[in-house]
Amino acid sequence: MTTQTMRAMSVGSAGGPEVLTEMELPVPEPGSSQVLVRVHAAGVNPTDWKHRAGVISFREPPVVLGWDVSGVVERVGYGVTLFQPGDEVFGMLPYPHGAGAYAEYVVGPTRAFVAKPSEVDHEQAAAIPLAALTAYQALVDTADVREGQRVLIHGAAGGVGHLAVQIAKARGAYVYGTASAGRHDFLRGIGVDEPIDYHAVDFADVVSDLDVVLDAVGQYAVRSLPVLRRGGTFVTILPPGDVAAEAERRGVRVATLLVEYDHAGMAAIADLVASGRLRATIAGSFPLADVAKAHELGETNRTAGKLVLTVR
Repeated sequence: MTTQTMRAMSVGSAGGPEVLTEMELPVPEPGSSQVLVRVHAAGVNPTDWKHRAGVISFREPPVVLGWDVSGVVERVGYGVTLFQPGDEVFGMLPYPHGAGAYAEYVVGPTRAFVAKPSEVDHEQAAAIPLAALTAYQALVDTADVREGQRVLIHGAAGGVGHLAVQIAKARGAYVYGTASAGRHDFLRGIGVDEPIDYHAVDFADVVSDLDVVLDAVGQYAVRSLPVLRRGGTFVTILPPGDVAAEAERRGVRVATLLVEYDHAGMAAIADLVASGRLRATIAGSFPLADVAKAHELGETNRTAGKLVLTVR
């Protein structure tokens, strides 16, 4: 029996975008409680190029990167009842060890996926999972953002940030967002109530007594604690440094989030997508073979929204 093969973009050694090379690999077989997905589109996130460059490392190369997937179920493993071949799904592969979306096929846990809303195509769906789950787990699961609360999002035009804005607004929050002045029309368009130009002003001079701060950039912990009310929550996606004593003195909570694959979270996100309350802005779309160009663009840190690879 001939082994079925697929195209995949692999990292053979840590380095620049040029280390991403096309390979022909066997199509993986789904095991128990797994599905094989034919990938139509894959999201590209900052963690991807950090892993490629060796800034973050989770296993020895060669490795196929990518955690965001939108596609069609090809085969299901033993015990799977949620999906059947032909179902359109999207989701986030387990982070960090479940990478593999830069390929024509990928295997993942059944419950890493949910049905793709018919209201969006595969490119839009692939842009959402990792960034939206990060935002959802930060704002909903961790900070329990509620109607009428005041939320500041650092990096509000970025991949996580622009989805966090929409999730906070869907929860009924009043949202401040930091970005350069050239991004303020974009921020207003996605629901930010008060954009803040971090080049022109110190955000600590214009906001105070906030309920929640989400640092989607990972460098604002020390400066953010004073703008929170007692009992407020600061959530960051990168280690905040030694702020425990200051947080205790001010009576605020500091939480560092590492995103997890999450069936319930993805289902809630899918509902927001289907209702039109959550949509990713696509900053660039590239064929799979041009993934290096996507990494080059992403590493400029000048994009608003998400980058996507089209696979089929």
